[in-house]
Amino acid sequence: MKKEVILVKGMTCNHCKSSVEGALNNLDGVSNVEVNLADNNVTVEYEEGAVTVAKMKEEIEEQGYDVI
Repeated sequence: MKKEVILVKGMTCNHCKSSVEGALNNLDGVSNVEVNLADNNVTVEYEEGAVTVAKMKEEIEEQGYDVI
């Protein structure tokens, strides 16, 4: 398993957290997602080769948030 911390702008509440977690958890290869609203980031544990960081960032942006 690999771990990636993605900086995200625009997440302010539990709805934001749920949206991002739900989108990333639906990706094949993602095993764990932790959103930290205070630090404006998302920590993702994933299987390298099954999903790319670019795909994860794309999913976050599709939820309406800006990846920094």
